Amino acid sequence: MQLKRVVVTGMGALTPIGNNLEEYWNGLRDGKSGSAPITYFDTEKFKTKFACELKGFVATDHFDRKEARKLDRFAQYALVSSDEAIVDSGLELDKIDKFRTGVIWGAGIGGLETFQNEVIGYAEGGGTPRFNPFFIPKMIADIAPGNISIKHGFMGPNYTTVSACASSANAMIDALNYIRLGHCDVVVTGGSEAAVTIAGMGGFNAMHALSTRNESPESASRPFDATRDGFVLGEGAGALILEEYEHAKARGAKIYAEVIGGGLSSDAYHMTAPHPDGIGVVRVMQNCLENAGIKPEEVDHINTHGTSTPLGDVAELKAISKVFGEHASNININSTKSMTGHLLGAAGAIEAISSLMAMKHSLVPPTINHSVVDENIDPSLNLTLNKAQEREVNVAMSNTFGFGGHNACLVFRKLS
Repeated sequence: MQLKRVVVTGMGALTPIGNNLEEYWNGLRDGKSGSAPITYFDTEKFKTKFACELKGFVATDHFDRKEARKLDRFAQYALVSSDEAIVDSGLELDKIDKFRTGVIWGAGIGGLETFQNEVIGYAEGGGTPRFNPFFIPKMIADIAPGNISIKHGFMGPNYTTVSACASSANAMIDALNYIRLGHCDVVVTGGSEAAVTIAGMGGFNAMHALSTRNESPESASRPFDATRDGFVLGEGAGALILEEYEHAKARGAKIYAEVIGGGLSSDAYHMTAPHPDGIGVVRVMQNCLENAGIKPEEVDHINTHGTSTPLGDVAELKAISKVFGEHASNININSTKSMTGHLLGAAGAIEAISSLMAMKHSLVPPTINHSVVDENIDPSLNLTLNKAQEREVNVAMSNTFGFGGHNACLVFRKLS
């Protein structure tokens, strides 16, 4: 069977460093930090008092008050970013086959704030079960693609992938395969997350996953730096329009790049820690390269998972050295989480967008906040430290890993 070719024709972003695609790219290019003291709730009793919140996002700028109350923030973010991606793609929705248009979305947690608020309300109400009738439909992770499809009438495959921080990367790989196999012409894909909440911050603090650099939050996310002490929690969404190549070409669509492969693997090692030798990460990149039908030396840029955790960063870079050998030193490697923080289930989507924009602009965004060399990291690797670097990017890879040992990897190629 001849697989269909798949291209990216639209993108939308809602991130801690920009509330649309252009603002997001400008923030990446300029090395902007999205980390700041939390404004959503009182952090006095919390170990970590900062996060990468969205700045200036007002729900009623996008929804009427009644509609906004029915949507958890993660679903609001999904609708806003997907709307931008659809407009960016130039799709004329009245001219496409909506039975062959799907929505495959990623969310690692879903409506955490809704769940938290309803349970707190129950407890404060003396145990009287007076839950909001929208509690369940606001909370469930699959409601984001459901709302996108309802709004636009898309009647193809519609579901959410949940694989912790790999969720939106999994969603994109599923979208790729649905189109490759001829089941869809167009898929709206990506991911959203809104876990900067009392429960989210408290939970991640309890497992010692977050940075506690409260004295300088703007520099707390410092992937690959010897003084890194955990990740910074972020929120937002990224959306991509994946489209069958001939379908896109027939309508004269703008094409960002071709999605040439996706790989998956499992660490099968620990609930939260990566394998110290990066065995699962080696395998997922190998699987991705094989799926794409390319050689390691064709890769120009890797957007790493790079969360700024002591164990994870080293394991991933060891794996890159093993997979790419001598060519590893020729690759521009970066971690955009240094700027956006970790968007959990939305991370794969916004980092894929970064990779695609790096390809478009021939500029690799920096890994900011690096000051102290980690002796456990190969010094020959180009980690694109502190300043964006110009280079032609013809092939870009994006890595995303999740608690539970879930590994996902995508690779994109510029159309010649």
